Amino acid sequence: MAMPIPQLVERAREELSKLTGLELSTTLGAAKDEKGWRISVEMVEKHSIPDQMDILAIYEVLLDDAGNLLEFGRKKLRKRIDTEVEEEE
Repeated sequence: MAMPIPQLVERAREELSKLTGLELSTTLGAAKDEKGWRISVEMVEKHSIPDQMDILAIYEVLLDDAGNLLEFGRKKLRKRIDTEVEEEE
C-alpha cells in the first residue's frame, strides 16, 4: 500500500538522520518518478561559529511507494550564508 507524501517525507528524514548521524535542517522537495519517490533534505554537515558559516548538505533519498529506502546520496554542499541558488540544467 502506498504511503502518503507527508509520511514518506518523515520516513526519509528519519532514515537519513539514522544513517548519517547528522542534524536535520529542511525538507526541500519530494517528487515521484519511474524509480520511486525522490526526497531532498538539507542537513547540517558541520557547525561553525558564527553559524552563518555552518556547512549544509543536500541529500537525496529514493523511497519506494511503501516507504522502503532504496538509495541515498549527498548531492551538494554549501555554507549557510550562501543563499543564492544555482539553476540546474
